[in-house]
Amino acid sequence: MKLLPAFAALALSAASASADPVISDQKAANQLLGKHALTLQWIGTGGLKDAGTAEVKQENGEWHLTGRNDAKEGFVSLDGVVTKIGKTTFTFNGKVVTKVDTIYEGKECAREGEVTFERKGARKYWRMYPVDNPCDLAADYIDIYLR
Repeated sequence: MKLLPAFAALALSAASASADPVISDQKAANQLLGKHALTLQWIGTGGLKDAGTAEVKQENGEWHLTGRNDAKEGFVSLDGVVTKIGKTTFTFNGKVVTKVDTIYEGKECAREGEVTFERKGARKYWRMYPVDNPCDLAADYIDIYLR
């Protein structure tokens, strides 16, 4: 019977290993879950007409964010987890890849790590910050739109 506390401790540590985001605004968290339009201003028209799709899903104790927008000029893709959600911002830790014909000689530019998506003023989207493309002298406006 001394094994029971050991199993309980193991179960507790496994449960706390999940990476649910820190949520300071539940309404914002509810807005973030689900499918959204995804744009990068360099590809297509940069607007909702030819937007790709981003989706936030709860899986295995984490909030996964994946997305992709493809156009003849290139693409943007996102793959990672949401780690923090506030009223106007959320933090994403993962990989963002852009490829644009006219930037970085048309090669893929990958960035990995933590970025922030922020809604400013009356905007109906979260914009990724920093916007600076790490591979070229360009600003990438990667936007995820509210449903």
